[in-house]
Amino acid sequence: MMVKTTQEQKYLLFALLVLAVYLSPLFILQENAHIRVHDNLDSNLAWYKVLSRSGQMFGGVTGVIPQIINGLLSRNAFGTEYSVIVWLYSLLPTMIAYGISQALTRIAAFIGMYLLLKKHLLPGEKWIPLNSFAALAFALTPFWPSGMLSTLGMPLALWAFLNIRKGEATLKDYAVLTFLPFYASIVLGFFFFLSAMAVFWLTDVIRGKGWNGKFIFSIGYMTFVFMLVEYRLVYSFLVKGVPNSRDEYFHAHLPFWRAVRLTFKNYLLGHTHVMTVHTLFILPALFIAFYFVYSKRLWKQEKIFVFLFGLNFVLSLWYAFWFFRGWVPVTEKFHFLNTFNFARYHFLRPMVIYASFALALKIISLQGFSWSKTAKWFAVLQLMFLALFNDEIIYRQKPTVKEFYAEELFQDIKQYIAMPQEKYWVASIGIHPAIAQYNGFYTLDTYNNFYPLSYKHQFRKIIEKELEKNKTIRQYFDQWGGRCYLFTAQLGKRYMIKKDSKRHLKNLELNTDVFKEMGGRYIFSAIPIDNARNNRLKLEKVFESKTSAWKIYLYKTF
Repeated sequence: MMVKTTQEQKYLLFALLVLAVYLSPLFILQENAHIRVHDNLDSNLAWYKVLSRSGQMFGGVTGVIPQIINGLLSRNAFGTEYSVIVWLYSLLPTMIAYGISQALTRIAAFIGMYLLLKKHLLPGEKWIPLNSFAALAFALTPFWPSGMLSTLGMPLALWAFLNIRKGEATLKDYAVLTFLPFYASIVLGFFFFLSAMAVFWLTDVIRGKGWNGKFIFSIGYMTFVFMLVEYRLVYSFLVKGVPNSRDEYFHAHLPFWRAVRLTFKNYLLGHTHVMTVHTLFILPALFIAFYFVYSKRLWKQEKIFVFLFGLNFVLSLWYAFWFFRGWVPVTEKFHFLNTFNFARYHFLRPMVIYASFALALKIISLQGFSWSKTAKWFAVLQLMFLALFNDEIIYRQKPTVKEFYAEELFQDIKQYIAMPQEKYWVASIGIHPAIAQYNGFYTLDTYNNFYPLSYKHQFRKIIEKELEKNKTIRQYFDQWGGRCYLFTAQLGKRYMIKKDSKRHLKNLELNTDVFKEMGGRYIFSAIPIDNARNNRLKLEKVFESKTSAWKIYLYKTF
C-alpha cells in the first residue's frame, strides 16, 4: 500500500476524479455512447457475445464456434476463457462490461505508472505533482479496448520486476505478476515486454552484476502463468493443424524508402492500436530535455532518459523495417516469422514515451523558474489534449453502439425470415458481418485472422470476379484475408454504408452458385443491387429503423 502525504492524497484524488469524469459518458449514455468501431465494434465486442451463447466457453482445443463460417471457426480463435474480459461480456450487458473494462484498465494504468515513477524513476516528494500528471496522462491514452492491460499494464509489471531485481520483492510484486495475465494478452503486448525483460536480465549479467536468480525466475514465472492462461494459443502454435488463413499472411512488402518513411510516421504519429498522442506536446518536451542533457553534458546523470529517448526511435525503426521486403528470404525459410507479428515490439512505446515524458519534465523544470513553469504547462496541455481524445468526441460522427448493432432492425429481419437462425446462412455487403453475428445470425463471412485456409479459398470463389476488378481488395484479401467479406469492386474497403446513402451497386458479379453450395441463402446489403437478377438474387424486403444506422436490403438466392 502506498504511503501518502497530504500532498500526495490531493494529487491522487484529483487524478481519480479526472478519470471518473473521462469515463462518465460510457456509464451515462451506455448504448447511446460513441466508441471505436475498428477492431472493436466490428469484431471483439461481437465475438464476446457470440462466444457467450455458443456453448463453447470451455470448449476443447479442437472445438469450433457453430455460428460462424459453417461451423469451421476454431474455438481457439476467440481466445482463452480465463480472461476476465470474456467473463465481463458474458455476465453483463455489453456497455456495462465495456465501461467496467475501461475503468479497470485506466485505473491500473495510472497506479502502475505512478508506482514506477515514484519508486524507480522520480523518487521524492518534490516530484509527486509531476509523477501524478505523467501517470494520469498515460492512463488517458486512447488504448485499444480489447487489449486491456496488454500495453497499459506494462508499467505495473515493470515496477514489480524492478523491485525483484533490487532484492526488495514482496507478495505484492508476485501478485502483480500472477494476476496481470488474466487481464492482458501475451501476443498483444507481454511477449514483447517479457522478452525485453529477459534482455534486461542478460545485460545485467554481461555487465558483471551477477546472475540474479530471483529476477530471471520472476520473468520465467510470469511467462509460465501466461502460458497457462493462454493455453489455447500455445496449443495452436505448437500443434500443426490444417493450414489456416495466417499461412497466406505476407508482411515483408515495403521497399527501403517506404520503410524509412513509415519509421518517421510511426515515430511522430504512433499507431492505431497503441495511440500515444505524443506529437504536439510530448515530443517537443523530449527534444528540449535532450538539448539540455547534450548542452550541459548530463549524460551520466540522465542516462535513463537518454536510453528511453533512443529506445523510442529504435522501436519505431524496428516496427517499420519489419515490413521491409528484405526480410523475404528469411521468412521463406522460417514460416513462423510471417504468422507471428514481431513488429509489435513497438507496443512498448506507450510506456517508454510517458516514462521519458516524466523524466523530460524533471530535466526541464531543473533549468530555472521560467523553465519550471514551462514544464508544468507541457503537462497541463498534454492532459487537456488527451481529454479531446475521449471516445465521445473523436467518434461523434460514427454510429452509437445502439445504432451500430441495430438490434431492433435485425429482430424485424429475423421475424420476417421466420426460420430458426441455425437453419440458414447469411452474408453482408456494405456492413460488417459482426453486426449480423451480434444479432444471432449464422454468417459465412467473418472478421478473424485464424480460420481454415481451405475455407478462405472456397469463399474467394464467390467474389473472384469482383477481386479481379479491384487490385486493392484483391491484395487485401489474398495477402491477409482476415476480413473474409463479400468485397465488391465498387465499394472496395467501405463496409459502413449508412441508411442515408444514395449509392447503388452496379455490375455486381458474385458466384451465387458457390454461395448456395456453402449454405448461403440471404444477403444483407446496405444498398440496392441494380443487377440482382443477374446474380440470381431476389429482393425480399427493405428494412429500416430509427434506432439503426443502416437500411438493409434483404436479398434471397434463387
